[in-house]
Amino acid sequence: MMNGLWGKKIGMTQIFSDDYKVVPVTAIDLAQWYITQIKTIEKDGYAAVQLGNVKARYHEQPFSLSWLQEPKKYFSALKEVRLNEEMPGLAVGSQADIGSILAKGDSIDAFGVTKGAGFQGVVKRHSFTGGRASHGSTLGRATGSLSFMRSRGRVIKGKRMPGHMGVEACVIKNLEIVRIEPAAHIVFVKGSVPGKSGSLIFLKKCR
Repeated sequence: MMNGLWGKKIGMTQIFSDDYKVVPVTAIDLAQWYITQIKTIEKDGYAAVQLGNVKARYHEQPFSLSWLQEPKKYFSALKEVRLNEEMPGLAVGSQADIGSILAKGDSIDAFGVTKGAGFQGVVKRHSFTGGRASHGSTLGRATGSLSFMRSRGRVIKGKRMPGHMGVEACVIKNLEIVRIEPAAHIVFVKGSVPGKSGSLIFLKKCR
């Protein structure tokens, strides 16, 4: 059985639950992911399925096995999903059945890459408060002291300083699936998931 699925983050919205309460959710598109390769224990040493996301320009065309000869031309991403055990019903060119893997009320872990914020200072990157704004303070939003070894030209490893922010692998655990739209291949997950709109998200089902 597949332990998860890959999708693209659409964005956040809100829906009403069964008890008429507003629930903030993230919509994730699981459409246009086709099985491009099946790996077995006998041949590859482990059981997995390779999924390919078809580029937008080919969405209206039916899947063709000739696409596998030029994967960079027809697929925007190729990802693997491990199998707990080999599934005989899988075939190259077919789409994974969402209903057999995910269901309403399931708990999942959402894996993704956080938004990039470029080069940032310590106030935004590490939530430093900065210096006081009165009595002649000139610290402002500067970093401040760089440890007792600065006089010897050294800085302690791990010192919080300005630098590149974001674009880090992140996981948010134990999120609830609030709704599934099988026809549109869209899953609504309660809360937020890492990444910006259009970024790849892996939904791993919790055991």
